[in-house]
Amino acid sequence: QVQLKESGGGLVQAGGSLRLSCAASGNIFNIMPMGWYRQAPGKQREWVAGISSRDYTNYAESVKGRFTISRDNAKNTVYLQMNSLKPEDTAVYLCKTHLDPSDYWGQGIQVTVSS
Repeated sequence: QVQLKESGGGLVQAGGSLRLSCAASGNIFNIMPMGWYRQAPGKQREWVAGISSRDYTNYAESVKGRFTISRDNAKNTVYLQMNSLKPEDTAVYLCKTHLDPSDYWGQGIQVTVSS
């Protein structure tokens, strides 16, 4: 069983920055692939960024060049640095990991970007 908890959300003006954190329980974080997803009102949940246990990263086209995912295995934490935020980035952001056979999700945190 893995527990994930996001923090760092809030309200920011367009063009601003926020850094989200996701802290994981347990002692196997270093082998866990981690991802960030988001869900805006009335829309489907979408994948935003991912980082492997070996620090390979990839991003959705909509955030490439603006968002950076990273991890600190000593702190059992994955981060999402979000720069040049746009109103369309407004959503609940969730972190997720997969440990066979299950997916584990955080509860989510609100990010609101005002125009």
